[in-house]
Amino acid sequence: MGVLKKFEQRLEGLVNGTFAKVFKSEVQPVEIAGALQRECDNNATIWNRDRTVVPNDFIVELSTPDHERLSPYAGQLSDELAGMVRDYAKQQRYTFMGTIKVTLEKADDLDTGLYRVRSRTLASSSSQQAPQSGSGGYGYPPAATPAGAPPMPSSPPPGARPGGYGYPPASGQPSPSAGGAASGGRTRHWIEINGTRHQISRATLVLGRSTEADVRIDDPGVSRRHCEIRTGTPSTIQDLGSTNGIVVDGQHTTRATLRDGSRIVVGSTTIIYRQAEG
Repeated sequence: MGVLKKFEQRLEGLVNGTFAKVFKSEVQPVEIAGALQRECDNNATIWNRDRTVVPNDFIVELSTPDHERLSPYAGQLSDELAGMVRDYAKQQRYTFMGTIKVTLEKADDLDTGLYRVRSRTLASSSSQQAPQSGSGGYGYPPAATPAGAPPMPSSPPPGARPGGYGYPPASGQPSPSAGGAASGGRTRHWIEINGTRHQISRATLVLGRSTEADVRIDDPGVSRRHCEIRTGTPSTIQDLGSTNGIVVDGQHTTRATLRDGSRIVVGSTTIIYRQAEG
C-alpha cells in the first residue's frame, strides 16, 4: 500500500464532524502530503552510496482562508504529515539530520487553494551549531554534521531551487540567484501546481502525465502530452490533442494567450501561470 494511501486512511478517523467541513477547503491534506514527498525528492543530498539526506523541517504556507480553516487542527494535521514524511523516507531509504517537524503558516500573497512548501535540513540539538551564512538556511545543508559522517556540501546540490527556502520569491520580485532570472529587464516565467513552483527556463514547456513531459502531472484526467506553454510576448498555451482539453481563465479552448495570474485547468488540476520582470 502506498504511503499517501496510508496517510489518507489515518485521516479517516479525524475527518468527521467539524473536520469534514475543514477539509472541504480547496487545499486538501493529501495534496500537502504529496508536496512534502516531492520536497524530499527535490532536495535529497547524497552523502555516499548508503546515505541520502533529505530535509526534516518543513513550513507549509497557506492562503489566509485556508489557514483559518486548518489552523484549529494544525497540531493533529502536522503530526500526521510528519508521520507521512517518516514513512515515505523509510520507503525511499532517506535519512534525516534531526526530528521531523511540519508547521502551517499563513501567507497573504497566496490565493485560496494555493500553498507553498518550504524546507530545510536541520541538525538535532546534540550536533547543531549556530547557522552560518550559506548553510543551515531553508534549502541548504545544516551548519553542523554528525561525528564521523561524510562532510555535507557547503552549497545546494546541482539543480536545487534557488530563492528563500529553496523557492523563487513569492512576491514575484527578482532574486539574484533565482533560476531563470536575468539582469537587463528579461522576463521570468514559472507555473504553480498544487503549491509547487516550476521555473520555465526554455522557450517551451510540455505538461502531461507522461514521465517524458517537462512537468509531470499525476492526474488521471491529464493526457500523456496534454498541453504546451510557449513563452514570449505574449506567452501562449496550446492543447496537444488531449482527451479532456484545457480551460484557461474559465474558457474551454485549444489555444490561448497567457497573462500573469492566468488559471489553467487540465483534468482536475489547476495551474497558475506567472511572469515577472527580472
